[in-house]
Amino acid sequence: MSSNTVRRGRKFVVSSVSSDAHMWNLVFLQLLLEEHGGEVRNLGACVPDELIIEECRAERPDVLVISTVNGHGHLDGLRLIRKIRQEPDLEGIRVVIGGKLGVRGAENIAFVRELVEGGFDAVFESEGGLQDFQEFLAGLQPAARPALSGVGGHTGVAAAAGASGISELSSMGAAA
Repeated sequence: MSSNTVRRGRKFVVSSVSSDAHMWNLVFLQLLLEEHGGEVRNLGACVPDELIIEECRAERPDVLVISTVNGHGHLDGLRLIRKIRQEPDLEGIRVVIGGKLGVRGAENIAFVRELVEGGFDAVFESEGGLQDFQEFLAGLQPAARPALSGVGGHTGVAAAAGASGISELSSMGAAA
């Protein structure tokens, strides 16, 4: 399988953070995922945390993809992932975030570690392009979709991201 291919039948929920009104990035992600065989539920822009959580319960996606353009992704994303990780029935869901994580330009990479430690399975800073994001998607294992019962554990950052540690994740740069 090429590194830019999503396995057929993968299910994704795509959303922005609650303060981000940009839609073009979400449409792009939806088209990218669908082009490679993914099934996508696009929640749109300015989605409240609680609605994202409800949709993840209803859809049971393989991956929740959070995209941010407004520069507040590290703040809103950290709040969102903490809420998701507190929900026992969503414990095993993969969640990634990417895009413009802050307003520091190249220094936005500093937010990666905090977001990973906060509970994201992978973080993709916008400066790096899409290759790392596509490689992450291609490496998804088939049995990872959380069961309706909520049984299962968080797979961990390194395993889910296909990286050997946080230092490698901090070099990832694809816009999710």
